[in-house]
Amino acid sequence: MPTTLRVIVDQVVAPVPGPIGRYAEALTQALIATAPRGCDVEGIVSSSLPTDYERIEAMFPGLAGLYKSSLARRELAAAWQFGLTTSPGGGMIHAPSLFAPLRRHDRTTPGEQIVVTVHDLLAWTHPDSLTSATVAWQKAMLKRARRHADAVVVPTHALAERLSSIVDLGDRVRVIGTAPRLGLERPPEVLVRSSAIELGLPDDYLVVEGSLEPRKGVGDLLAALGRPGVPDLQLVVLGPESWGELHLATVAEEAGVAPERVHAIEPRDAAQLASVLAGAVAFVAPSHDEGDGTSIIEAMSIGVPVVHSDTPAYVEVAADAGIAVPVGVGGGYVDRLAAAITAVVEHRDVAERLSIAGSDRARAFSWRDSAERVWQLHADL
Repeated sequence: MPTTLRVIVDQVVAPVPGPIGRYAEALTQALIATAPRGCDVEGIVSSSLPTDYERIEAMFPGLAGLYKSSLARRELAAAWQFGLTTSPGGGMIHAPSLFAPLRRHDRTTPGEQIVVTVHDLLAWTHPDSLTSATVAWQKAMLKRARRHADAVVVPTHALAERLSSIVDLGDRVRVIGTAPRLGLERPPEVLVRSSAIELGLPDDYLVVEGSLEPRKGVGDLLAALGRPGVPDLQLVVLGPESWGELHLATVAEEAGVAPERVHAIEPRDAAQLASVLAGAVAFVAPSHDEGDGTSIIEAMSIGVPVVHSDTPAYVEVAADAGIAVPVGVGGGYVDRLAAAITAVVEHRDVAERLSIAGSDRARAFSWRDSAERVWQLHADL
């Protein structure tokens, strides 16, 4: 009888898969590819449309089986939140989020184990960025994880440290990093140019990922670009044009940046994202608070110079391969950000050094390595 690891793949067919969906897809594919001899990978999904099941089977051709819950996603999330169902049975279960059947089980029984993943702590640190229902659900599920999870995976040591200040998980926390999304590779120059024409991108621009939510720092970046003496570059925002009542054009204008210098786009796939990144002068990650540094890893993997805030997760991931800008307290962050951007844009040697260092650093992250560490974690348990 083979040993089976059952992975919850529900998020890959969610209406908006988002970062967790990309994470689940990449990790599951790597788990299948790295399965030790005598081990299989099966999937677990909520009750979905037949086309969703077909998508999962096409996405994971090596999947040994697919458990289909009788409950739809919303109902299953509620059931698991209150521990009202024991489905989908026992065995080794790996959840790429807190969406998992956390329940009492005999940890001394070989093969009976469940591992969940925590990507951020926004429900505790920035609850206003989530709906009240999401905040309540995440807090309830972390409480269940404290009682019933055999291990909790986090992407960075920085997040592990913050998690320990919220809940005591003892020695059950494991740090297993992320990697660039599937299909993200530096494209030929001809594709970079054609993508720029298609999207209407300028010749010289910076890239930032995120929204106008204050913690993301996009407003700080716009303010930095409006400072006297900062190169007159345009900005490509990988995200929505508005957040609540705030709009990019308005915030830019208030910062002294002409609205036409700001472009909000949402790349349709990894290939288009790679082209946008490859054409950039630099990638800026100004966020005040992040749980992982996947966006930085992706930019570095394309060879783009990176300027980032000194939030602990970014510092850990970049490891001196980017320019770290202290957020600090009491002001000054915008000016420091402006100075760092100016240094990269006006000094070719700085940009080249960051490009080379970033490319080297990005090679330290791969989904194969992450998957092998997940297999080892379950073996250790």
